[in-house]
Amino acid sequence: MSRIERLCAEKGLRMTDQRRVIARVLSESSDHPDAEELYRRASSIDPHISIATVYRTVRLFEDAGILERHDFRDGRSRYEEVHDAHHDHLIDVQTGKVIEFRNEEIEALQRRVAEELGFELVDHRLELYAVPKKAGGAGGR
Repeated sequence: MSRIERLCAEKGLRMTDQRRVIARVLSESSDHPDAEELYRRASSIDPHISIATVYRTVRLFEDAGILERHDFRDGRSRYEEVHDAHHDHLIDVQTGKVIEFRNEEIEALQRRVAEELGFELVDHRLELYAVPKKAGGAGGR
């Protein structure tokens, strides 16, 4: 049983065979697939899964707090399992590749900015949009 399947069971969600396939595909994903990519992967396992089933299932998982939806400015909603440990994202705007990272200096700075403005930071999301540096170009070290 995948981690997402276990979370669904803990939350009392009814798991059909097709939902199980989608949950497994999501659990095995190391990227941040959109619904169309999830459909391609899931339908290769179960050809009876429809794109509508994928959309309904990711919405159900999102509403249950199991999946997180991201809009990385490429016109597609992309999904990842909700993690216990916070992380941020760097998006390669040329390829769409998403790199997860954590930087303690950034985390401390965000808390400090909130405190300086009279707030206590309870959550945040940081997305960096970038292109690969050209070898030997300006700014290279």
